[in-house]
Amino acid sequence: MGSPVRERTATVLLCLLALFTAVPAAAQTRHALLVFGAPGAEKYSAEHERWASSLVSTLRDRFAFPPERIVVLSSSAPPDQRSTRENVARAIQALRSEAAADDLVLLLLVGHGTVDATSAKFNLPGPDLDDAEWAGLLKALPGRLVFINAASGSSPFLQRLAGPERIVITATDSPAQRFYTVFPERLVEALADPAVDRDKNGRVSVWEMFAATSAAVRQHYEQKAQLSTERPVLDDDGDGRGSEAEASGTDGALARTTYLDATAIANDGDPAIAELVAKQRRLEREAEELKLRKGSMPLDQWEAEFERLMIELARVSRALRSRS
Repeated sequence: MGSPVRERTATVLLCLLALFTAVPAAAQTRHALLVFGAPGAEKYSAEHERWASSLVSTLRDRFAFPPERIVVLSSSAPPDQRSTRENVARAIQALRSEAAADDLVLLLLVGHGTVDATSAKFNLPGPDLDDAEWAGLLKALPGRLVFINAASGSSPFLQRLAGPERIVITATDSPAQRFYTVFPERLVEALADPAVDRDKNGRVSVWEMFAATSAAVRQHYEQKAQLSTERPVLDDDGDGRGSEAEASGTDGALARTTYLDATAIANDGDPAIAELVAKQRRLEREAEELKLRKGSMPLDQWEAEFERLMIELARVSRALRSRS
């Protein structure tokens, strides 16, 4: 068993970590592309409009996304804003030219999907885009990508789009799950709910958003006493294999340190601040990865490594605060 002193030290250091990281560390531009596909029925079209309005308000007002960086494409919009394959490609091309390496890019697909023996498609007005085409469009996209396919038949997108510095979420974990999903409505609700901030640090991580949405999806089917026809999964270690919110494994470290809300300290071109920010992000990621490995290494070794990371992260956070 581990030393009680070390366990207390680790707990204290974790509290210190929360204190030092409760205030954001570095300026970052955030972009959102919300694609509402072919609704398939009038009732779905009305839902899409309601969800789009709520998402735009939440991203703008709660998470301070710049309004000019929120792009919505839908089937009912004017021609230049319709969710056609041409407009989707144009919007992603704009992101390629506008996003920087340190930016966050949120790309959400809401609608219907189809799966066959060779590909998975997200249904658009007119010709669809399949998973390989989406991968091609996003291949050269800079920044950290959070890609969410909230549609039915979305699971093949997970493996196709996985990669470094990417968080890929799908509403389903199997091609057999082809029914219309409740995931998008639960996602919209989770983002607007203050309780989504599970660790109460004043920020909302992609993991918290995913966990809250997944729990709401599960509750939906339990309350109806129905067999679940969707199981949301997330991949952020790049291996193309998704994990459910409550599963153990290596997924989640990146999502837990990727936040939707605005950051506060601009580096103003100061290379010293830029270096500290990069170091802080690296240490945060290492700490989250270490938490996921707690059960697979000797406890004394784990506690010593965690203590080292917490002390170093506290030093870096304090240095950043002194320059803000």
